[in-house]
Amino acid sequence: MGDRWHIEVDRSVCIGSAQCVHRAAEAFRLDGARQSHPVDPDTDAGEQILDAAENCPVEAIVITLVESGEPVFPPED
Repeated sequence: MGDRWHIEVDRSVCIGSAQCVHRAAEAFRLDGARQSHPVDPDTDAGEQILDAAENCPVEAIVITLVESGEPVFPPED
């Protein structure tokens, strides 16, 4: 069994560019206000989800490990 990730989108930062939806349509969707949110906040780790977070133009996506809360993205300095 692989890692499980907890995904959060900071809606105060999200600009609705939909880059996350284009990169990981199974993991993100936009609501009526064009704000992103995870389809399932706790999900299996996946490269497309990480790619979406890395390419968010305002870095609104935060990913942590479900078990430990350890940051996946953005990485700790």
